[in-house]
Amino acid sequence: QVQLVESGGGLVQAGGSLRLSCAASVRTFSNHAMGWFRQAPVKEREFVATISRSGGTTVYADSVKGRFTISRDNAKNTVYLQMNSLKPEDTAVYYCAARGSGWPNSVRAYEYAYWGRGTQVTVSS
Repeated sequence: QVQLVESGGGLVQAGGSLRLSCAASVRTFSNHAMGWFRQAPVKEREFVATISRSGGTTVYADSVKGRFTISRDNAKNTVYLQMNSLKPEDTAVYYCAARGSGWPNSVRAYEYAYWGRGTQVTVSS
């Protein structure tokens, strides 16, 4: 079982930055590929970024490429999402997710077995 807790959300002006963190309670964090997804009001949950178990492979949604960076610290059981040049359309609840042990990273939400409760990010114009 993997428990995930996100933090770092908040209110920021357009052009600003935020760093989200996701702490995982699991014995072997390095066995789990991780992802960030987001969901805005009346919209479906969408992929943001994913990182492989070792951290060597990352994939981003086109909408955030060049602005967001996903990283992980396997010694701290934590995955991060650094968000720069934020735009009002980035406003959403951001969710951290973990794949089952041993599976590769993925852009598909249904392939993730574990989810956090989310953290709100609001970008004002």
